[in-house]
Amino acid sequence: MAKIPTSRVDKLLSSMGYGSRVEIARMAKRGGITLDATDLLDVSKRIPVTPDLPARMEIDREALDPLAGMVILLNKPLGMTCSHKEDGALVYDVLPERWKRRNPAVSTIGRLDKQTSGLLLLTDDGGLLHRVISPKRHIKKTYRAKLARPLDGTEGDLFASGQLMLEGEGKPLAPAELEVVSETEALLTVTEGRYHQVRRMFAAAGNHVEKLHRERVGGLALPDGMVPGQWKLLSEDQTALIFR
Repeated sequence: MAKIPTSRVDKLLSSMGYGSRVEIARMAKRGGITLDATDLLDVSKRIPVTPDLPARMEIDREALDPLAGMVILLNKPLGMTCSHKEDGALVYDVLPERWKRRNPAVSTIGRLDKQTSGLLLLTDDGGLLHRVISPKRHIKKTYRAKLARPLDGTEGDLFASGQLMLEGEGKPLAPAELEVVSETEALLTVTEGRYHQVRRMFAAAGNHVEKLHRERVGGLALPDGMVPGQWKLLSEDQTALIFR
């Protein structure tokens, strides 16, 4: 039987971004931390860190945030950057402010450029992050591209050939799948994550991407009705869809 991990209350809450250990001790003294509906005054106490802890512990009368290992699906808006440090609007700005202080840190699983919208995953699980972005996994990512000029009919074979070489690179792209939606709109599914890959692929075919939106990662699709800037926590079953 696996041993249940334990943690000091102040260490756990500090790692979740609730404040320094001193701040958490002050919070406890004023009755701001409860466990099983009982005030928890001694934050040096070690408690079992079980999956049901967020349902049993409250911080200032609100349920405890998710424990480490969370996976977030965000409908990334245009104009936001997948960075912790750059100027301007960042994808982390839509999450609770204290999540920026979590340790392990919440990071994006891969990136979407500033002018690309759609399905973006974030996690504080480093192992999961590396499994998803590993080239060995060949996880499919589907993008909807709106183009400046009509498709000429040659793009599907070019992208599927496994011989397309992007400018400045020495290795051809893996085969990709093109589904034509209209004269100037297509779905493109790739298994790699090279720099501005989809835009550069259409540029190599003599076209220009005017609008780009990611709809799917593996078997996980952006939910209908999820507006830009909206996010949700994924269950284990939903996270598993990434690898299907």
